[in-house]
Amino acid sequence: MAGPDPASAISWLFFFAFLIAAGAQNGFDFGEEKRTHLHFFFHDVVSGSKPTVVRVAGVTSGLRSLNMFGDVMMIDDALTEGPDSTSKLIGRAQGFYAGASQEELALLMAMNYYFVEGDYKGSTLALLGRNSVMSATREMAIIGGSGYFRLARGYAVAKTHSFNVSGDAIVEYNVYVIHR
Repeated sequence: MAGPDPASAISWLFFFAFLIAAGAQNGFDFGEEKRTHLHFFFHDVVSGSKPTVVRVAGVTSGLRSLNMFGDVMMIDDALTEGPDSTSKLIGRAQGFYAGASQEELALLMAMNYYFVEGDYKGSTLALLGRNSVMSATREMAIIGGSGYFRLARGYAVAKTHSFNVSGDAIVEYNVYVIHR
């Protein structure tokens, strides 16, 4: 049985080298990976005249439960440097969360962090995960990003800073991402 033809192997090697070089010239060379840690506060406002949360779907009022099972909430929440609502706005959390557990207050979170300030202005991070709201800390996946955070992957750690009887919450986030 004969081995591979050396001329054919060299031809394939040049072909793959050409594809790699062509890819780099067509936007496929993303450079070195970067690691970024972000710290901010998420303001979820359900009360007052300007709520940042709107219920868009859910069970009928007679079947509603304290764990929100079946409710879907659309959000456009402020992301700020500090916990005070007058703290510097750095971005928005835009997307939705839904009551996903019959047993506890646990949400399916799907949102983009859209940054409006500084080096990250115009960039996004995509978050998806389970948020067991009554736990001291919760971890959710960062599954993508754009702009400065292109090809992002990582995780976000949420910790409730404050919560009031109206349902308004301020949540502290530490986000750790690897990106290009």
